[in-house]
Amino acid sequence: MKIKFTNAQGDTIELEIASDFHTDLVVDVSTEMGTVYQESTKAEKKSNRRNTRRHTPLDSFVYEDKRFFDNGTDLLADLMRSEAVSLAMSQLTDRQQYLIKKCCIEGWSYTDLAALEGKDESAIRHAVNRAKAKLKRFLL
Repeated sequence: MKIKFTNAQGDTIELEIASDFHTDLVVDVSTEMGTVYQESTKAEKKSNRRNTRRHTPLDSFVYEDKRFFDNGTDLLADLMRSEAVSLAMSQLTDRQQYLIKKCCIEGWSYTDLAALEGKDESAIRHAVNRAKAKLKRFLL
């Protein structure tokens, strides 16, 4: 079915609407109906624009560089096996190595580690920060 209307500027617009009956039927409608249709179309476009403005789906990005693909390797494990890190870690005390491994590699929180050792959380935090600073000195 086709709906035909003329807007205020005198333009004639035909809309084709899928229906199960009278596919050759042409209906003239008032300008008011045409205005309602145009406003609803504008509102739909505005809503779509508003919804997609802040959220870009990841499918829309194209990565052509092989660095962005996951090849199944564990980057942290590779870094820990590197010669420079092994050498720097060997310069730390056993306690500092333990703290670095627990907090930085295994992801333990200071609170959990403090509870395990029966110490204050701030003492663990300071010890880990000192170990990180010492490790940085050897790596840089």
